[in-house]
Amino acid sequence: MRKLADAVDRLAQEKRFSGVVRADRGPETLLARAYGFADRGHQIPNSTDTQFALASGTKGLTALAVVSLIEDGTLDLATTARSLLGDDLPLIDDRVTVEHLLAHRSGIGDYYDEDADLGLTDYGLPVPVHELAAVEDYLGVLDGYPAKFAPGERFNYNNGAFVVLALLAERASGVGFYDLVRQRVCEPAGLYDTWFPRSDELPGRAALGYLEVDGAVRTNLFHLPVRGGGDGGAYSTAANVHALWDAFFAGRIVPKKWVAEMVRPHSETPHDSMRYGLGFWLRPAGGAVLLEGCDPGISFRSVHDPETRVTHTVISNTADGAWPVTRLLTELLAT
Repeated sequence: MRKLADAVDRLAQEKRFSGVVRADRGPETLLARAYGFADRGHQIPNSTDTQFALASGTKGLTALAVVSLIEDGTLDLATTARSLLGDDLPLIDDRVTVEHLLAHRSGIGDYYDEDADLGLTDYGLPVPVHELAAVEDYLGVLDGYPAKFAPGERFNYNNGAFVVLALLAERASGVGFYDLVRQRVCEPAGLYDTWFPRSDELPGRAALGYLEVDGAVRTNLFHLPVRGGGDGGAYSTAANVHALWDAFFAGRIVPKKWVAEMVRPHSETPHDSMRYGLGFWLRPAGGAVLLEGCDPGISFRSVHDPETRVTHTVISNTADGAWPVTRLLTELLAT
């Protein structure tokens, strides 16, 4: 594994990578490296157990919490959003179901619409970030966006859909979303470094996210909700992400029949040359499953092949740091 480590070290130095890189084959850790700083102002270096924001990698946690509620009968794939929303969010089509939302096939308007091509240094939220501290707080920013297409018509990546899922999960179960993820995903999988902190209350092992604006380096504190709402906001470690894949495919979070359903292709996504299941990205060929996310000051990708049991995870506290490294790992681990 010396060759793998040397190649990653060279690229990390060339790209000034900041974050953590980990690769595993089954129970064997092939590589675990940390680079750069978790807190640049105080010169606190990243370590292999630094906790990083996962951005849209959070959607996998949300999907698992929702599917666990389906397994116990609290929800169903056919449950309509309207049945739990009541009069809230009236522009969501009455036919939109939990399955549509999980598969990005709902057609609902998106409060954080990636089709709008927001720059990673833009302030994209329509309200001050401190107002988004709980899932119900998102009602005000989810409302007012007309549907793009009829439910089920096609795939369209949608952040708001996963906030709606978090809201439905809370209302159906009577348990707060953050507690649902902890009880139904993190505890069964042993993810004790994975949770939803407020961005203004980060603990000592959490990395700050950084971006460059007009030549200045700033944190991402004012770019993202103070606490995520189903589509983002979870923090984790590379070791916990590896543990998540193990627990997921072993059926310790949801039964294996649901694992198979969640990683079954529900959509082709030609613009991304990928496929999509329920909460998880899928390679266009083969069995590899992905979680990934990108936000101001955050980039993350984890790839797991259940057949070879090879996993690689790259988490960075910059918006573009993860991509060159994960491409290198994909190439090297395939040989």
